Amino acid sequence: MMPTTGFAPPTEAAAGETPMAATAVGLTKIYGSGATRVVALDHVEVGFRAQRLTAIMGPSGSGKSTLLHCMAGLDTVTEGDVRIGETQISQLSDKQLTLLRRRRLGFIFQAFNLVPTLTAEENILLPLRLGGREPDQEWEQSVIDSLQLDQRLRHRPSELSGGQQQRVAVARALVTRPDIIFADEPTGTLDSKAGGEVLGFLWRAVDDWSQTVVMVTHDPGAASYADVVIFLRDGQLVGQLEDPTASDVFGRIRELEE
Repeated sequence: MMPTTGFAPPTEAAAGETPMAATAVGLTKIYGSGATRVVALDHVEVGFRAQRLTAIMGPSGSGKSTLLHCMAGLDTVTEGDVRIGETQISQLSDKQLTLLRRRRLGFIFQAFNLVPTLTAEENILLPLRLGGREPDQEWEQSVIDSLQLDQRLRHRPSELSGGQQQRVAVARALVTRPDIIFADEPTGTLDSKAGGEVLGFLWRAVDDWSQTVVMVTHDPGAASYADVVIFLRDGQLVGQLEDPTASDVFGRIRELEE
């Protein structure tokens, strides 16, 4: 049975548990002021364990993407503490935050966000090039082979299907061997077959390569790939579900929407 109140503050890993890859304590995000003031996140406290696939779900407007963006340093916080590992990102300068995102984080977006003038391989290697780093060719090849992209490396995004473009985006996120990958609705624009393939790749990245993935989704089927699902409503955490099934997730979302 899931709790209906917020979580306790994240704690250090117990014996046998993986450490926290990212944590938030008292995370609050407010947009606007006065009559236009909106509390998108209200003193959220959560930890995302390493080597797990965590899904974030909730009704529309619950704060799912805002939480992801604040955790990833893509949006500033109004109050609270956000950490990637032991690094408190709110204390970083813009330059330091840029370096952290390039070296320690991976990103997958619903709209793919590929550079249209670059080939698939050039898009995959872009984070390394921007960071002035040389690719690990053995690791790069392992990622490309796993995502079945070896026959598509010379193609530009316009020559790829939506599923293939998202696979390129997944490879781009993995190629830097990040501490954590943040995925915002990674299957939102894909058909069920292509979406299932992308989710399978993310699951295997965790299971085979010990990666850490935090994913926002509105789809109970997508959430069923996760090790744990956390639920938000009105900017607050209201529960979690371990080893979820699609039907369990669907039922919980129905409760939150009532």
